[in-house]
Parts: sequence; structure tokens; C-alpha cells
Amino acid sequence: MIRSAHAIAAISSLILGAAVARAQANIAEPVQRSSQHDYRIVQVVDGLINPWSMAFLPNGDMLVTERPGRLRIVRKGALLPTPVVGVPAVVARGQGGLLDVALHPDFARNRYIYLSFSKPVDNLATTAVLRAKFENDALSEVQEIFVADTKGAPGHFGSRLAFDKSGFLFVTVGDRQAPPTGDLAAHPAQDFSNHQGTINRLYDDGRVPADNPFVDKAGYKPEIWSKGHRNPQGLAINPATDDVWETEHGPQGGDELNLIRKGLNYGWPIIGFGVNYGAGNTIHASTRKAGLEQPMFFWVPSIATSSIMFYTGDKFPNWKGSVFVGGLVGEQLARLTIDGTNKVELVDVLVKKRGRIRDVRQGPDGFIYLATEKQDGTGSPIFRLEPVARR
Repeated sequence: MIRSAHAIAAISSLILGAAVARAQANIAEPVQRSSQHDYRIVQVVDGLINPWSMAFLPNGDMLVTERPGRLRIVRKGALLPTPVVGVPAVVARGQGGLLDVALHPDFARNRYIYLSFSKPVDNLATTAVLRAKFENDALSEVQEIFVADTKGAPGHFGSRLAFDKSGFLFVTVGDRQAPPTGDLAAHPAQDFSNHQGTINRLYDDGRVPADNPFVDKAGYKPEIWSKGHRNPQGLAINPATDDVWETEHGPQGGDELNLIRKGLNYGWPIIGFGVNYGAGNTIHASTRKAGLEQPMFFWVPSIATSSIMFYTGDKFPNWKGSVFVGGLVGEQLARLTIDGTNKVELVDVLVKKRGRIRDVRQGPDGFIYLATEKQDGTGSPIFRLEPVARR
């Protein structure tokens, strides 16, 4: 169909007007200062309910999980009104619901995505992971590949997912809020016969690798890679070294950044730096004990750490190689550096008081994207950080 010159001019005017409005909105955002880069915090999309995780598709679309149980698509800056079809039922209670989303490393060929969620089990819930094909804005060939053996309150599901360079899938599982009382060594996070307080390592189809540390040990769960975690809500692979790093949500104080190694025990609740909520009384036997791992960095007071991301983009060149950690109660984005000896230093506290930062991701455009939430779940936008040239 041939359009008239007037129609073309009108369409061009609308496109230009939208671009100008976006540019003016961007300029209206105040400039934020940090030690190495100035930036603006620009809203990308709104209208989400408890967004928990983001993943970027090769075509530029963004997948977003909403904790009540919906997988959403953001396309060309707009939230599509219809959720993705094929997502299973979840227990959307307490901290449970639809949680992480991750792409298979070879997604462009096989179209596999992975979702972690709180699965209904005997009127309770546990952490589960599914693999499905994502095609035509819907899920198909949905298959559960991991169901954690856990019991407990409707919280501390963990549920972060990450693939290393060899294609192994790592899955975090929290301690399910088991109270640390009495004999701390008898806590479920110290019991290798369950998945509470663990990071687990799987093949991409859920099979257990033969070189996992506890495969041949009677009474041990073969999926376990590391043990002794409270609530690991962040998980990322350092692209420079292929090391696994985890952020662990502590109690009142004692959030941790851990370098995860094969077969090691990270000590919860025997050692740590936090105290009980409210009363402030001691939880741990001490802060150190032989045979239990120390964090590479910890926060006291707690910022309620969530996700973790290694930055590799070119939009913020002085931040390349930095680690970004979201804070929930702290409503902040922490930037840390890690040197060749794995010494960690907190450098900047960014994005203050824009809401609870649940997820932080690097977009394919090199910008830094933040999924935020409010306690009541409403008005939870996604922002991104855009650089501003210093004068």
C-alpha cells in the first residue's frame, strides 16, 4: 500500500515526537555521582508485580518473572499485556513464587529456558527447577529437572540459577528458615542428606555429574556442590575465571559474599556475623571454626543482599570487571572490586532509595538493569543505569 506524503509526514512526526519525549524524560532525570562514573537512573518499564528476575533474549526482548506466578515479556520498551503460557502453578506465599529465569548457553539454537519456583508439595513447598522451550511467546516441552528435598517455612527458597563455561547448571537452595537453636551442628543446613542450605550442580537436563563431590557418599545428596548456606539469593559466574560467586542473605547483620568451591562447607549457622532478628541475641558459636569457610566480604549491618552481577560491558568502561550486588532492605546497589587474589573491596554505594533491588543484570546494550519492588508488590518498575559524560 502506498502512503500519502501527508500520512508519512504524520508518522514521522509521531516517531520523532516519541524520541524527543524520551530524550527529554532522560534529561530530566538527575545526574547521580560516583567515584568513577556519573549516571542517570532511567525507568524502562512499569506495571510489574514483584519482579524477581530478568533475562535478555537474542532479539532484544526481556523476560521477567513476577513472583505471583507470571512470566512476562518486555518488547521494544513495552510490557506485553498477556503473560507467557505454560508456566506451572507455584506457591506464591511468603517468599515463594515464580523466581529466577535463565537462558541455556546455547539458547539461540535450542530455545531452552530455565525457571526456578516454589513447587507445591504436601501442602507446603520446595524449590524446583524446570526446563522448557520458549517459542512463539509460549512454553512447550516443560520438564522438571530438579526438585529439592526440603522442609520448612514459606521462605528461604534460594532459587538462583547460573551456567558456567562448561555448561553446568548451578542451583541455590535456602535453609527454609529452619531455626538455629540447640545443637547448631544438627541444623538442616549442616545435614548432607537434604538440600537445605545448598548450592547444587547439574547437567543442563538435570542429570548429576559424576565428578560432583558427594556422588558416591552414602546418605549424601549427589547434587550438592557446597553446603552450609542460609539463603543464597545471588549467584554468578566470574567470566574472567569461571569461578562461582554467591551472595547470601544473612539474619540481622552478616550478609555474605562467598567464593564457592567444590565440596566446601560455608558454616551456617555454626559460624557467622549476624544476630537474631529483634532480640539481637547471639546465633553462632563464633565467627570462625576450622573446616568452615569464611566469606570473602560481609555486611554488618545487613543490606539484605539479593542478586549479583559481574560487569563486562563498554558503557561504563571504568566499571569493567566490577561486581554489583543488589540490596533489599538497604535499597541500594553496591559496587565491589575483586583483585587477582580474590581480595574484595566495597567501592561505591549506588542507586539509593529507589526501592528494593531484587535483580541486577547487564543488558546486551551494555547498560545495567535493575528490577525493583515494593513490599506491597505494586508499582515495581525496572530501571537502567545510563552513563553521563563528566564535564
